[in-house]
Amino acid sequence: MASVSAALKSRVRRPQLLNKVMKAEETLPFFENGQYLGWSGFTGVGYPKMIPTALADHVESNNLQGKMKFNLFVGASTGAETEDRWAGLDMIDRRSPHQVGRNIKKGINEGRIRFADKHLSMFPQDLMYGYYTKDKANGKLDVVIVEATAITEAGEIVPGASVGATPELIQMADKVIIEVNTRIPSFEGLHDITMGVNPPHRKPYLVMNTQDRIGSTSIPIDQEKIIAIVESDRPDNTGPNSPADANSEAIANHLIEFLSHEVKQGRLPENLLPLQSGIGNIANAVIGGLAKSPFKDVTVFTEVLQDTFLEFFDSDKLAFASATSIRFSPDGFDHFYKNWEKYKDRLLLRTQQVSNAPEIIRRLGCIAMNTPVEVDMYAHANSTLVCGSGMLNGLGGSADFLRNSKLSIMHTPSARASKKDPTGVSCIVPMATHVDQTEHDLDVIVTEQGLADVRGLCPRDRAQVIIDNCAHPDYKPMLQDYFDFATKKCLAAGRGHEPHMLDKAFKMHTNLLENGTMKIDSW
Repeated sequence: MASVSAALKSRVRRPQLLNKVMKAEETLPFFENGQYLGWSGFTGVGYPKMIPTALADHVESNNLQGKMKFNLFVGASTGAETEDRWAGLDMIDRRSPHQVGRNIKKGINEGRIRFADKHLSMFPQDLMYGYYTKDKANGKLDVVIVEATAITEAGEIVPGASVGATPELIQMADKVIIEVNTRIPSFEGLHDITMGVNPPHRKPYLVMNTQDRIGSTSIPIDQEKIIAIVESDRPDNTGPNSPADANSEAIANHLIEFLSHEVKQGRLPENLLPLQSGIGNIANAVIGGLAKSPFKDVTVFTEVLQDTFLEFFDSDKLAFASATSIRFSPDGFDHFYKNWEKYKDRLLLRTQQVSNAPEIIRRLGCIAMNTPVEVDMYAHANSTLVCGSGMLNGLGGSADFLRNSKLSIMHTPSARASKKDPTGVSCIVPMATHVDQTEHDLDVIVTEQGLADVRGLCPRDRAQVIIDNCAHPDYKPMLQDYFDFATKKCLAAGRGHEPHMLDKAFKMHTNLLENGTMKIDSW
């Protein structure tokens, strides 16, 4: 047994567990090639750090790259110093359901990592159904490594800055190792924990308002599963958030103007409805803009909170926020910890099965805002695959919200830079090369050029509104020509409901692959 620090003793309030304290390196015999592993964590916070690092050091120092590989299941993404390092050392065979990192993306697109993305609300339930362990004799994950900020007298786990799929991972674990992080404060009291229950015994999630609690503040666990306790002294490796730019601020202004109009028309209350916002610089600009807007007593029901939500709280315009993760920058976490008493009663962290539950999203009437790879002129959106093939990060929770919210909004720059052309990639295209959100899911498309309200419109009307309001000037004539040509041809053939020319629909994309720009001379 490793020595126990005073800090660790103060966090582990069940004395029997102190007999299981080990150093990270002492846990290495628990791991072997081909195991199914689960980690806590969501969007780069609340993930284990000590043991994954020790395993990576072991593989690197013993030249075991490609010889010690694991099947890794996490609620979403983790930190670059763990998961992405594992990918660089060829330590990952299968991975679900979401990831972020240069090495892991490379491994997926080179075919070395078998990645399966999934709606984040569905991943924990599919895990509980046994879908990811159906080829294992015991149907369990071999080892689940969980970061905690405390362990209660009953041996229950108090998570840190995320909950994610940790409860379900623990339920599906054969063995569990707990990393107790004494570097950061205990988050006790901030969580609302519910455990996974399979049909036909599942009950409704009785969340009627964003602040409603339906669970407990810690995660129960069979004490026999716990094989080791490891002290962690490392913070979440988040880095700075993406700053807003002129395009993202223009998008934010269009959205705030639209929401104000909806209030005036009586379609939204004066404090709006619970907001969901994705991550990235556009999302930051939107939330930052709302902090300066006239809306008051706003609530948030989302997956991830970033630094701009602290500004929103500090403006006294955000009343309450529910999420499954708080992904602040290092400076943001410092501000959060220093003002713990101010924030702790205005914030709740739930499991991702609840934070992303379609049942709750539809009941609350959320306003969902997310960023795609591309949107086509009929309002199909691609959130995952570049040119239909190259994986970015995964679907995440965007479709959980966009399918079920009262208002489903996609925001994107109208164009992005390619290696050869500063506006070489149009984000408004004739046909999306991959569809994650269909035309039946989306209500509003917005770029820095303007906003297209496509609610209630037929496909041809949607196309014209999107081209008129959202397309970049470099591409608007090109998209109009495609639409006009396709409409004439398809109406003449008696198939003009949603006109397309299949021999030309991806010409902009193929030109990008061949010539470095989507700009073409003609169709």
